[in-house]
Amino acid sequence: MGDPSELFTIGQLAARTGLSVRTIRFWSDSGVVPPTTRSYGGYRLYDAEAVARLDLVRTLRELGLDLDTVRDVLHRQVTVADVAAAHARAIDAEIRALRVRRAVLRSVARRGSTTEEMRLMHEMARLSAGERQRVIDEFVDRTFAGVDEGAPGAGIATAMRQLPADLPDDPTDAQVDAWVELAGLVADEDFQRRVRQMAVTGAAGAPPVAHDPALVVEHAAPAEAAGIDPASPRGQEILARIAGGLSTEDRLRLAESIETFSDRRVERYWQLLGILNGSTPFEPRVPAFEWFAAALRG
Repeated sequence: MGDPSELFTIGQLAARTGLSVRTIRFWSDSGVVPPTTRSYGGYRLYDAEAVARLDLVRTLRELGLDLDTVRDVLHRQVTVADVAAAHARAIDAEIRALRVRRAVLRSVARRGSTTEEMRLMHEMARLSAGERQRVIDEFVDRTFAGVDEGAPGAGIATAMRQLPADLPDDPTDAQVDAWVELAGLVADEDFQRRVRQMAVTGAAGAPPVAHDPALVVEHAAPAEAAGIDPASPRGQEILARIAGGLSTEDRLRLAESIETFSDRRVERYWQLLGILNGSTPFEPRVPAFEWFAAALRG
């Protein structure tokens, strides 16, 4: 190929490059490596530059680039460096997805999960970060539709969107389970209605009856754990330590407020987000507030 004016048929080009005639013809038809000219008989002829172009096309294709991107590179609409950087990012995303799938398979293998559990775990865990965030965003948007962002308690919407940017490269069994459970929770219509009730009530901004949540945790939690009846004399004695001296009307108003904003599934939502974000687990507090509300009504 010392003579730059030398022309080659597809067969000669295939022999020089090691590519098949079929591949060269396909790339030629696609406009990636068009023929330099044609013979009197209509056969395609290629010059020495086509050989170099074919080598570059083969390299880019082996890197996984599609023909449209290859064509842009050859036409200098994008640089090879830009394409390489974008392709490297795509490979990084693919590696992350494969690591998540590996983690799911390991989790299934360790626990002997059923085929259905494996399918669900795989489908949910393989979602991209954007897809996972979309699931949560759609839930929050539906639930808080029409609620003023500046209203009291509306900040819960922002907090409910706080998924991690991505699952860890090697997520734990707990994180895989947490994502599957969370996805099922936000899809539950009863859960959606319950959170919306909280949002709408909170946005109304009704003045609450004063109480100290720390005292509820301190006194009601042990009472609930010990199985003490909230309506019993012992239960009412404990209630007095938390919120003594309330009128009957205030007791009922406070009980109603506590019941509106205390829900085990909502608390579970926060626990699951914590697991996904790697936060330190916290002990459930809703049972203590449920006991407190029952004592107020007692």
